[in-house]
Amino acid sequence: MAKSIAQFENVGLRYGTGAETLSDISFTLDEGGFYFLTGPSGAGKTSLLKLLYLALRPSRGLIRLFDEDVVTLPRGRLPGFRRRIGVVFQDFRLVPHLSAFDNIALPLRVSGVEEKDLFEPVSEMLAWVGLADRSSARPATLSGGEQQRVAIARAVIGRPEILVADEPTGNVDPEMAARLLHLFDGLNKLGTTLVVATHDVHLLSRVANAAMIRIDGGRLSDPTGLLKNPPREPRRRRDS
Repeated sequence: MAKSIAQFENVGLRYGTGAETLSDISFTLDEGGFYFLTGPSGAGKTSLLKLLYLALRPSRGLIRLFDEDVVTLPRGRLPGFRRRIGVVFQDFRLVPHLSAFDNIALPLRVSGVEEKDLFEPVSEMLAWVGLADRSSARPATLSGGEQQRVAIARAVIGRPEILVADEPTGNVDPEMAARLLHLFDGLNKLGTTLVVATHDVHLLSRVANAAMIRIDGGRLSDPTGLLKNPPREPRRRRDS
């Protein structure tokens, strides 16, 4: 049986004194799995991801990552856990005055890697995402798809055990979406656990062995059996 890398048990999340944003969330992520987190806008996908990459702590319930309870984890240990999790944000969050090379190198510099040891791994990442010829470009001169690929390279440069991506295909064309999924699938084959939030359930059919976690109204749900029978992308009609 696959080893679990993350566990949520009866997790609830409340912002301030209002109603719970997430209620009674329970699931397990297997090490090396590929998961799509789906649901309509406002369902709670981003909030759940924030719990997973430790940007928030739950109001109640248990979260275990890498076999440790992270809810009661001392704050001093959180940075070490966060370095084991890569994050691709929906709005990219690239540093505007840094080149593509320097944006990707940023996590390595923060972790103390010496300058002489940066060139090879960062260059490999640029080649992996198809941007070897754009290393000196700043974010403002890159297309949306290119910025997304820089963000992915930055998220995986530290070889995370879990990669979390929030709507990574939401603002790119279908061809770029397919390319991004190919990158994620390749990373998953190397052993990284993937959690990709998307509102497009048809993406599920493009990745072999992917599973789905569906959230609606702050609760896990699978009302149509999509987890067992993922939908196929509808065939395009041919012009007569």
